[in-house]
Amino acid sequence: MSVMAYIGIGSNLGSPLENCQRSIALLEEHPRIKVIARSSFYETEPVGPTNQNWFLNAVAEVSTELEPIPLLEGLLEIEGSMGRIRNEKWGPRIIDLDLLLYEGRVLKNSRLEIPHPEMTQRRFVLAPLAELAPDLVHPLEKKTIQQLLSELPGDKKVVRL
Repeated sequence: MSVMAYIGIGSNLGSPLENCQRSIALLEEHPRIKVIARSSFYETEPVGPTNQNWFLNAVAEVSTELEPIPLLEGLLEIEGSMGRIRNEKWGPRIIDLDLLLYEGRVLKNSRLEIPHPEMTQRRFVLAPLAELAPDLVHPLEKKTIQQLLSELPGDKKVVRL
């Protein structure tokens, strides 16, 4: 049985647009993941260390038969195949794929937390997610994605491309 999941996509090294597009193509090539929709791309200020390039971000809506951990493993495999090395939290990266939401499920273990624990505070996640699913309800906050986005302070810049 297929479920809907949302994947956050981001890059700020090399050619961010090409990196994001390549990661989406790799998602589409996965035999058990089907990309249903993709948001516009958004140029966003970095979180954490600000002495790095701005990020390009998007969100993909996918249908999958994979359970959350195997889906996460698939995302990590794509990151690895594109040369992602995890050195610094919130540091520069060639590609970042985050499992944001998985069919309204709540999960927390040593490998994965769903919904993504920081998504409600990140305009670069909520803006593209609201473009795809504004009325989707966050399973813990019990608010729509559009409501969560409208409640964020306007201190971080996000530019829709």
